[in-house]
Amino acid sequence: LGDRELQLDIYRAKSTPTPAPLLIFIHGGAWKSGQRNDYLVYLLAFAAKGYVTATVSYRLSKEAVYPAAVQDVTCALRWLKQHSETYGIDRHRIALIGGSAGGHLAMMVGYAHDSGAFSGDCTADSVDDRVQAVVNIYGPCDLTTPFAISSSVVVKFLGSNYSDAPATYQQASPLSWLSADDPPTCIFHGTIDEVVPVSQSDTLKTHLDRLAIANVYHRLKGWPHTMDLSAKVNAYCVYHMHDFLQKHLKAKQGAL
Repeated sequence: LGDRELQLDIYRAKSTPTPAPLLIFIHGGAWKSGQRNDYLVYLLAFAAKGYVTATVSYRLSKEAVYPAAVQDVTCALRWLKQHSETYGIDRHRIALIGGSAGGHLAMMVGYAHDSGAFSGDCTADSVDDRVQAVVNIYGPCDLTTPFAISSSVVVKFLGSNYSDAPATYQQASPLSWLSADDPPTCIFHGTIDEVVPVSQSDTLKTHLDRLAIANVYHRLKGWPHTMDLSAKVNAYCVYHMHDFLQKHLKAKQGAL
């Protein structure tokens, strides 16, 4: 997309039966940095548990502003669905997982499914965007709060100040897309996060409950942003993500 090809990596154990559920990991980095292999520890851990795992690239804010990154993840999801038979993927059992900016993108794509708002230049335009689960690891859900509109990385990501484009900030907030038919959501957030305030996930939890969307919220006391760089927290996240995914990535019936 844009001026360069975007790539993705796929991992699966040789012993994994097909079709298997797919976990799509979206890296963080304030929408301006990071790379798709940043989540290798998760990719390998879940591939060993019998999932197909994928990690996708997207245009960073220095290359293209919103909605480019959301469009890129949407296109990656559609591509993976389109090639599901080739890679032994059950296209009816897919989860989007991301941390920080990646968590934001996971929610945007997961909650805006079937809206057509982020199709961009996807070639697989006949493939739907619905997924069966979302995992948000300390990602922001509301870009209209004081913390967000005063953040230079948010301004760079959206390409304008809030005062000039309030509608863009609203549209780029996952909460704006949340509806009762959205996928079950698992949240991880540390209470002393100074990059993305834990109030973001508190708000998300409130809205999920109000809409009766199945959710689990792991509010980890005394942990900061990027807390899962700690082996202890990473193991905690893997354990509870697996528990959540086992419950919600059940076989889905219906036409392809």
